[in-house]
Amino acid sequence: MNEEKKSFDMLNVKPEIVEILKNDGIIEPTSIQEQTIPLVHNGNDVIGISRTGSGKTAAFGVPLLERVQAKQGVQSLILAPTRELANQISGELKKWSKNLNLTIATIFGGVAMDPQVRLIARSEIVVGTPGRVLDLLERGYLDLSKLTIFVLDEADKMVEMGFIEDIERIMTPMPQDRQILLFGATISNEVDYIKKKYMNKPAVAEAELRVEKDLLKQYYYNVQMNEKFSLLVHLLKKEETGRVIIFCSKRSTVELVNHNLREQGIKCEMIHGKMTQNKRLNVIERFNNGKTDYLVASAVAARGLDIKDVTHVFNYDLSSDPQEYIHRVGRTARAGESGKAITLLSQQDHESFYGIFDRHKIDITELPLEDFKKLRFQTRFEQRNDRFGDRGQRGGFNGRRPQHGGGRGGFGNRRSNASHGHRGGHGFRSGGSGENLADKYGLSERSSRRSPAKKKSY
Repeated sequence: MNEEKKSFDMLNVKPEIVEILKNDGIIEPTSIQEQTIPLVHNGNDVIGISRTGSGKTAAFGVPLLERVQAKQGVQSLILAPTRELANQISGELKKWSKNLNLTIATIFGGVAMDPQVRLIARSEIVVGTPGRVLDLLERGYLDLSKLTIFVLDEADKMVEMGFIEDIERIMTPMPQDRQILLFGATISNEVDYIKKKYMNKPAVAEAELRVEKDLLKQYYYNVQMNEKFSLLVHLLKKEETGRVIIFCSKRSTVELVNHNLREQGIKCEMIHGKMTQNKRLNVIERFNNGKTDYLVASAVAARGLDIKDVTHVFNYDLSSDPQEYIHRVGRTARAGESGKAITLLSQQDHESFYGIFDRHKIDITELPLEDFKKLRFQTRFEQRNDRFGDRGQRGGFNGRRPQHGGGRGGFGNRRSNASHGHRGGHGFRSGGSGENLADKYGLSERSSRRSPAKKKSY
């Protein structure tokens, strides 16, 4: 017998909001929404544990919109770690509240304060980043005396970014009977501290953090670092892809990979934390609108951003944080669609890869290396020489010419080979023990075989 499908009517959501949700294509509540909305209705403090894309904005946004009353001052504050996420949350709330006569203020740093101050004065809901919210609060421009609901979205990310003290200072002037809704993918010690100090017997709503096994296929290639870019280009041209995100752990790597992909005729754009807000939002908009299919990204794009219909995620390298892998691959295989995550694993990534297995149960298979064309990878050092021309080659940069190795290698010069692990390992073995990854983590039989000896490095 089929399980009866849930609806927002069954969760006692107000009819006018149910109608708006339907018009937005939101018919059936997700797991986190189904669990959270009744708890908020009952007045509980709530800890919501769910991954990006699980529908948590509606989980706190729907009951929040039901509670807030027009023309009664600021009654709800939502904190988000980044400007992009704050804008995304505001955008959703504005859509869902268009018939409710409510005003929503979005506040963050890096822009003029006066327009935000004027908007707060006539708003019922404020969505913002911790730094600007605290600044406005301490200047007396934000009054929280009428606050009824306080939301911390991506709380674990805010703690990771060092906002814990700002959050505490923001919470100090709030009424004691305010309701707190805290959402994150994990509960760190610092988040647990907020729960114990400020929350009143919170109920827990938890959705599955991993993508369904049959929808997300995860693979890795064991490849030397100096051939990694060449393999990436080969796979991008070979795979039947839609929208693709290529994740890199450092901003400098994002810039280099983006530059070199363009040199290979692959139309791509990049996004990282040092770009201005407007540039990042424009890149995301072009990506979502199909004007480019390849996005090279740092961790800023792995969490909280509104990036739709991603068919493939490539991990060019791995972060030292095992949780980051889960957020990255969670960018694909969403909303019932299938997706593929491919990790390019070199010797320097092995320790991080072990860390993922220590923290998470993932089903991942090694694929054998195919023959692929070896491409030249232009490093930042070479870009600077090219930009300065002969003057740079003869007089600048210690007077050294870059060693291109005949233009065949994945990384052309000696400096590059040293920093990128030119002599990377051939098989997937841990440090000094010689222990096979498959033996330790129970990978597939294909994964248990040691990678074949590499051909000569270029």
